[in-house]
Amino acid sequence: MTDAPDTLPLDRLYASPSLSGPTARMVKYSPDGTRVTFLKSRPDEQNRFDLWQYEVATGKQSMLVDSRLLEPTPVELSEEEKALRERKRISGSIGIADYSWGSSDTLLVPLGGDLHLITLTPKGPTAKQLTHSDAFEYDARVSPGGTYVSFVRDGAVYAIEIATGKETRMTPKADPEHAINYGVAEFVAQEEMKRFTGYWWSPDERYVAFTEVDEGDVDIIPRFDIEAKKVTVVEQRYPRAGRPNAKVALYVNDLKRNRTDKIFETGADTYLARVYWTSSSLWFLTVNRDQTEIRYHRTDSRPWRIQSPYKEQNSKWVNLSKDFRELPDGRIILTVEDGGMRHAITISAEGKGDAKVVTPPDQVLGEIETVSPDGATLYYSGYADTVLERHLYSAPVDKTEPPVRITDARKSWDIKLSPDGQSFVGTSSSPLQPPQTGLYRIDGSLIGWIEENALKADHPYSPYLSSHVTPEYGTLKAEDGQDLYYSILKPQGFDPDQKYPVIIEVYGGPHVQTVKRAWGSLSDQFLAGQGYIVFRLDNRGSDNRGRKFEDVIYHRTGGPEVRDQLVGVNWLKAQPYVDAGRIAIQGGSYGGYMTLMTILQAPENTFAAAVSSAPVTDWSLYDTFYTERYMGTPEGNADGYAASNVLPIAANLNTPLLLIHGMADDNVTFDNSTRLMAILQQEQKLFELMTYPGQRHGIRGEALQAHQMKTRLDFLGRHLKSTAEETASGEGQH
Repeated sequence: MTDAPDTLPLDRLYASPSLSGPTARMVKYSPDGTRVTFLKSRPDEQNRFDLWQYEVATGKQSMLVDSRLLEPTPVELSEEEKALRERKRISGSIGIADYSWGSSDTLLVPLGGDLHLITLTPKGPTAKQLTHSDAFEYDARVSPGGTYVSFVRDGAVYAIEIATGKETRMTPKADPEHAINYGVAEFVAQEEMKRFTGYWWSPDERYVAFTEVDEGDVDIIPRFDIEAKKVTVVEQRYPRAGRPNAKVALYVNDLKRNRTDKIFETGADTYLARVYWTSSSLWFLTVNRDQTEIRYHRTDSRPWRIQSPYKEQNSKWVNLSKDFRELPDGRIILTVEDGGMRHAITISAEGKGDAKVVTPPDQVLGEIETVSPDGATLYYSGYADTVLERHLYSAPVDKTEPPVRITDARKSWDIKLSPDGQSFVGTSSSPLQPPQTGLYRIDGSLIGWIEENALKADHPYSPYLSSHVTPEYGTLKAEDGQDLYYSILKPQGFDPDQKYPVIIEVYGGPHVQTVKRAWGSLSDQFLAGQGYIVFRLDNRGSDNRGRKFEDVIYHRTGGPEVRDQLVGVNWLKAQPYVDAGRIAIQGGSYGGYMTLMTILQAPENTFAAAVSSAPVTDWSLYDTFYTERYMGTPEGNADGYAASNVLPIAANLNTPLLLIHGMADDNVTFDNSTRLMAILQQEQKLFELMTYPGQRHGIRGEALQAHQMKTRLDFLGRHLKSTAEETASGEGQH
C-alpha cells in the first residue's frame, strides 16, 4: 500500500508539532480569578511543556515559565518521581509537569528535582530557586495561606517558610530498613484510588495531616528494569491479589502546639482512600478490604474523637469518587451510586437526618465541578443528554428542579470553574474539531479563546484534513437487552460495494469509555488511511452507564465483555462491505487482556490476527485494590480466577498473535507476558513478540510510538494483506 498525497503518513503521525494542535493542559485559575494558567507544549518538541498565562481582563497570553531556562538539560528522575508520573500517565512529558498557585502573584514550579518560586511583577515574572538538594523533591505545593512551600523528600514531608527560607521537617524521618515512609501515597493509592498525595494542610495552616505508610508486610516483587545498556533489579513493593497490603496510619501535626497525634490506623483489611479538611473538621474516607463499604469519618480537634456520620454500601463493590464539598451551612455535598447511577446528595456533618438527593438518581453524574459561593447551585459534569457527550450542568442544591445543560451539544467537554463561580474554562472537542480551550461565562457564552486551535491553513493537521473521516455511531443489544454503543470509522472514498478488512480497537475494562463524540485517536485516522475500517464497542463493564451495566463482571471478567465484543463481530460480518475473513482485534492493558480472552474463547477463524499489548494474563499477578474490587481474592473466588485468566486457555490459540510489552513495566509486570510465552512455547504455538527496553506501562516517545505502529502495521498487513491492498488500490480509494 502507498499513501496518497493527502493521506496521513506514519512518519508524521507522532512527530512534532502534534497533529491535534496546541492543547492547554493542567488549567488553573489564580486565587483572585484574574488569570488562567496552563501548560502548553512546544511546537518543536510536543512532549516538553512550559507554563503560560491568560489574562482574563484583556485576553492577552504570555509565557510565564520557559522550562528550558530553568532546566536546560533534563535531569534523571528519582524512582519515586518516575513511579508517580507513571501513575499520573504523564511519564512521557518533560519540562514542567506540575505547578501550584500560592497567593495571586506567586506560583510554585517543581522542575529538575528542585523547587522554583515564581513571583509575578509588573515588569514580568521572576524566579527564585528554593531548594538545592541532591535529593529529589516532589509532591510540592504552597500552603493555603501562602506562608509555606511543602514537599516530600526522602520519605518525609518538609516545609520552607517563604519569608525566611527556613526549612522544617514536619513528619518523622523515613525508616527504609522497615519500609516506613511519611506523607506519601502507597502504590495502590496512586494507581487505583488516584490519590497521589499523603499530606494535607488545614485551611488556616495550623495543622498538617499526613500518612505513615508501612510496607513491611508487602511482598517484594523483583522487577528487572531492562534498558538498552543496563539492567537494574528493582525490588518493588507490589501487593498482589490476596496478599498483604501496606498499613497506613493518619497523623496530625499541630504546628501551633508543636505536637503530633495519631488519628487512625487502617490495619491489614482497610484502605485510607481520601482525606479532606473543611472549615472546622478533618474528614477521612476508608474502604474495607472487600470494597463493599465507603465510610466517612470526621474529627475536629484534640483529643481527635472520631465520628462516622455516613457510609455508602454495595453488595458487589463500591466505586470511589473525589466528590466532597462543604456548603456554607456546614452540610457536605458528595456523590453516591445508591440506586444504580452516580448522583449528588447532601448530608449533615453530624449525621443527623436523612441524606437529600440533589441531582437525578437516574442520570449519570461524572463529577462535581464546584458549588456556587452562596451554596445554592451545584455545577457538575455528566451524561444526562447522551452517554456519548460529557457536559457541564447546573442544579439547585435545595430545590427540586431539573438540571440545566450549560455547554454546547454535539461535542464533549472538560471543565474548570472559576473561584467566584461566574465563569469557567472549557476544553471541548468533536469528531471534526480537535480540542479547543475557551473562557466562558457561567451561562455558556464565550468570553475569549485561550487556545482556539482552529483547523486553518497553518494548523499542523491541515495538509491531511481532506482525508479526515468521521465515525458513525450506533447501538447493538447485549444478551441482557442493554445497549452497546459502537463507533465505526470507514476509509475515505468508502465504497459500499467493496469489501474491507476491519481492525477492532478494544479496551473493555472498568472506568474507561472509548466510544464518545470527541476528537478521536489519530492512529485510527492513519489506519483508515491504509484502507482499514476501525471499529470500537464499549462492552458491559465499561464506564458511565451505571451499575447494572458495570456489575456484570463481578467475580468473572473476560466473560460478559467478550460476549459483547463478539456481538460486534457478528454485526460486522453481517455488513456487506466487511470482509468477514479479514477481521483483526488489538488492545493494550485491559485491552490486551480482552484481546487475548476474546481470541481464545471465540469460534475458530473468527479473527485473522490479534495484537495484545501489556496484557494481564493472570489476575493473581495484579494488585489488590483493582483486582479484588471485581474478583475478590484468589482464595475466596478460585473458580472465578480460573475462568477469568488467560493462561489456562492459552493452548486454544489459533489466531496469529503479536505480543508487545515494555520491559520495565511496573504496573502490569513483565512476567504476565513471560508466563504466557512459556505456555505457548510449551504448546508449540507460534506467535510474534516485540519488547521495548526501558519502557513501562505504555510506549513513550515519538520514535518508539512510530516503531510500535510500524510493527503493528507490518504484522496486520501480512495477515490482512490481500484484502487491504485490494481495497487501498481499488476504485474510490486514495
